[in-house]
Amino acid sequence: MLRTITLLSALSLAAGAAIADNHAGPSVTAIDQDVSNGVVSAQEIVAPENGWLVVHRTDAEMKPGPVVGHGPLRAGVNTDVAAILTEPVMPGEMLMLMVHSEAGGMQTGIFEYTLGAKEDGPIRVDDALVTKTVTAQ
Repeated sequence: MLRTITLLSALSLAAGAAIADNHAGPSVTAIDQDVSNGVVSAQEIVAPENGWLVVHRTDAEMKPGPVVGHGPLRAGVNTDVAAILTEPVMPGEMLMLMVHSEAGGMQTGIFEYTLGAKEDGPIRVDDALVTKTVTAQ
């Protein structure tokens, strides 16, 4: 009986580790969406540290452009994350949702990034930005 309980405990721990592995690295999960309410959202963001969901304009070249919104992130798994848009976004426009750090700025809790700056800058994994591009509906 004790052996069975030990085996079941080990299997349970292994299953939990497998589920945790699904969130092992930073990521953004989002879909095309209506932004007429002035908000862009992501279903899930995995952040390695406290930081920001930053919304950049982009196009077919997939280069991050000007910032048009941001919202706070906690380290770990964040669900139903919203970023308030600071500029109008029209249907059909492409938006790049990007994970940024809270590091390097002068004030904690204040988004200080400007395009190309180091303050509250993008988080990279193996030199790749952590992003998801969506189209405004």
